Amino acid sequence: MALHVDQGVSAVVPQAWTHKSNANEVLCDRWWRTGPDSFTVTAHWPEAHGFYLTRHGLYDPLLLGETIRQTLPLISHAAYDVPLGHQLLWHDFHWAVSTDALAAGDASAEIELHITCSDVTYRGTRAADVTLRVEALHAGASLGSARTRFGIQSRAVYERLRGRYADIAAANARALPLPSPAPALPAGRENFDDVVLSSADSANRWQLRVDTAHPVLFDHPVDHAPGMLLLEAARQAAHTLAHPRQTVVAAMDTVFTRYAELDAPCWLKADPLPDDLIGRARVRVVGHQNDKDVFASVVTLATVD
Repeated sequence: MALHVDQGVSAVVPQAWTHKSNANEVLCDRWWRTGPDSFTVTAHWPEAHGFYLTRHGLYDPLLLGETIRQTLPLISHAAYDVPLGHQLLWHDFHWAVSTDALAAGDASAEIELHITCSDVTYRGTRAADVTLRVEALHAGASLGSARTRFGIQSRAVYERLRGRYADIAAANARALPLPSPAPALPAGRENFDDVVLSSADSANRWQLRVDTAHPVLFDHPVDHAPGMLLLEAARQAAHTLAHPRQTVVAAMDTVFTRYAELDAPCWLKADPLPDDLIGRARVRVVGHQNDKDVFASVVTLATVD
């Protein structure tokens, strides 16, 4: 059962509640309840991260995405009686960040997340679906905001729905060979090992590059391509389309429609959209596999010097 911390009393976040195997990848450190369905979570961003790189003097905006992703299991286990071993299913994820507030300093950054949960549906005594809204602060200033909805399934239900794909070892044994990476610089990457796109038959189409040995994106074995990998792929596709302009992601609006499996190619296509109301470029990235859409993301890019 969950540990129900009294309102206003902070507690250390157990590593298991973030669903990360590597303790060095845990960003959330403390949490407390501020109301029946509201919480505060503090997190620390390292001065330098091996994957979420500081570029243009800014923290990687996807650090905010990963921090919020860690709050999904945290709040589920801590506040809504979800046992360890249950599976979380991302429905959608919408976030925006103030690029000015991403300015990196000479030390780790303390992030404060104010979380409100709504539209909580239950299966018995535990939550089954949750909408989570976040207001994020960095050094007391507004960093960004997010809204996401996710579902929660017991392992038995998950195995019934996933069928043969629920077997993690078998799914990884069927994984496709790793294709060659696309050029790193246009994708906003310095290391080819961190490129998650492989060039295809046109300048705006790629195969998703699923490296199940990647130490961050595949922190532990799973039976499908993780949501953070899909977000990273959308980000890299948008940067590539904008190249050679220097850009940073300012917002992402993503809908996940089905799992991206490891045993078939997942194709991504990026198309420009009209600029937003303040003149920032927007790119729509769609991933499809076996002739069905897997996810779609509208990526908003801010230009940097």
